[in-house]
Amino acid sequence: MKVGELARRSGLTAHTIRYYERIGLLPFADRDSGRRRDYDASILTWIAFLGRLKETGMPIRDMLLYASLREQGPKTGRDRRLLLEAHRTRVHARLEELSACLTVLDSKIAGYRAAEERTETHDEPDKRDEPARARTSGA
Repeated sequence: MKVGELARRSGLTAHTIRYYERIGLLPFADRDSGRRRDYDASILTWIAFLGRLKETGMPIRDMLLYASLREQGPKTGRDRRLLLEAHRTRVHARLEELSACLTVLDSKIAGYRAAEERTETHDEPDKRDEPARARTSGA
């Protein structure tokens, strides 16, 4: 598939695809007779995986190391596993940090809701606070 189709199917821009290829995150694509890049559809799985690594905050230097190890084949499986385990530990720690932040946000929101409810309750007219009406004598 040509770079434009790969961009459309992967969600990356053509510029990003070329950049990833240039720095070594993507393997060099085969070229057609017109010297245009011609990617195999299997590259989509690799790009999706790179997207997950990026989304979880893996630094590009670690992504490049992983890509280099991957290029070397099965003999680097242990090194790739260790790299991913270290990244997983960082992701898990970040999730715990975010969870703690979410707890603080939830507490703050609950406080604002409670304050709004108290205000709404005190803003409603209370019949006991109405002035007493004067009695008229009936004749």
